[in-house]
Amino acid sequence: MKKEVQNDIVIMQQQKELAQLIEAFTGEDGMHPTAIPALRLLRASQKSQPIYSVHTPVLCIVAQGRKLVVLAQESYYYDPSQYLVISVDLPISGQVLEASPQCPHLCMLLDFHPDQIFDILKEADPSWRKKGDSKRGLFVSNSNASLLDAALRLLRLLDTPSDIPILAPLIIREILYRILQGEQGDTVKQIAIVSSHVYYIAEVIRLIKQDFAKPLEIDKLALSVNMGISSLYQHFKTVTAMSPLQFQKQLRLHEARRLLLTGVADAANAGFQVGYESPSQFSREYARMFGLPPISDMKRLRDLG
Repeated sequence: MKKEVQNDIVIMQQQKELAQLIEAFTGEDGMHPTAIPALRLLRASQKSQPIYSVHTPVLCIVAQGRKLVVLAQESYYYDPSQYLVISVDLPISGQVLEASPQCPHLCMLLDFHPDQIFDILKEADPSWRKKGDSKRGLFVSNSNASLLDAALRLLRLLDTPSDIPILAPLIIREILYRILQGEQGDTVKQIAIVSSHVYYIAEVIRLIKQDFAKPLEIDKLALSVNMGISSLYQHFKTVTAMSPLQFQKQLRLHEARRLLLTGVADAANAGFQVGYESPSQFSREYARMFGLPPISDMKRLRDLG
């Protein structure tokens, strides 16, 4: 019991220093790139509305505050005692639930690529070629002192930029190794194992993203990864929490909203640009996802901004 208490104290101290470092390297609200290309820092001094995006593989460690991520109909809550990993490209919404000017939400995000996982597995795991069952491409797991220690050392490098080219890749490799050694490490391993179901689903996701405005041809997608159609549906839903068609629909609506927000297209044209032939269908599905039809949603966002 004494050892567990000591470990908890160490983790609390690490979380406190992590928050101090993120605060020091941000200073104001927003997403901040850093001198380490894969590392971004987020600061928010108030709760947020859901922010929609298509996330590539990333590790998110909250140092202060609490956040909600929604994938399809599933909700994932995490705070400083946990970290979140997205292992394949997924359309999600993220929302800051706890934040204030006195105690802002502080988070670090570390992007990674399956090739990095592959390189670690080749050296660290003799059974790395073993294919496991398909699992959700997003999970929340409990933080530990080893992971937080590596995260702190990565952040401290921002104070010594000359060390970044040599030391940052080594520390990032250690952070990914710690995730692989964690309770849900097998989930991340699968994205690097060629011929695993998750590896194939990641390829199908890439193909859908590449041509999301075109009609979905599920038979061609299945053929491209040498899977049967029913098997593709089953594993795709396991990994992404949705069917290929639902996934494509979310990509289309995310992009339509981006076009509207940036002023590249108006409501009449945004739907056509992302593949909708019927303006009324586009408006209905947009409202179902974002809560309001396109024009009303844009007005709401402008009022909030």
